[in-house]
Amino acid sequence: MLLEKIISISGKPGLYKLVSQLKNGFIIEDVTTKKKVSIGNSSQVSLLDNIAMFTFDKEVPLFEVFENIAKNYEYKETISHKSTEDELREFMGASLPNYDTERVYFSDIKKLAQWYNILHKAGYITPESFVKAEPETLEGESTEGDITAEKAAPKKAAPKADKPATPKVKASSGAKAATKSTHRKMG
Repeated sequence: MLLEKIISISGKPGLYKLVSQLKNGFIIEDVTTKKKVSIGNSSQVSLLDNIAMFTFDKEVPLFEVFENIAKNYEYKETISHKSTEDELREFMGASLPNYDTERVYFSDIKKLAQWYNILHKAGYITPESFVKAEPETLEGESTEGDITAEKAAPKKAAPKADKPATPKVKASSGAKAATKSTHRKMG
């Protein structure tokens, strides 16, 4: 799933796809209606690729949480974000079993369910979208030989040559500015 182009905008409902960047803003496209709009630089934008959920031992990227939800619900739509708090907490416990109950708020769980359902309706949630991309190789070449060659010869940085210490001089603008004086008429 390509989350690096999907954004959430503070104050606007739904999710948007980043189409291009302008001099003074962005062109975005609503993922469900495919309607394009421009927004200014002052809008507060969050990339879904940069969002993570707290667990007791680490932060789990949103991509992995969506993958867990998709597997639990067999790539179908999940519960509504308007469900009761108990239902949503149970949903979160099934999706991310060791989530930090103190740092993941109820509003975060609602937003997670809503975003998953929006992405599902837009066609982003499919079994193929969660397949890990493997490095491409040409036919007939062995990837194992390349990997062992890289591990066998790690590169080291060249040692730095000792430079003689030179005194630091303040940078000046060249000519010094003359003090300004006003001429007075005498008598």
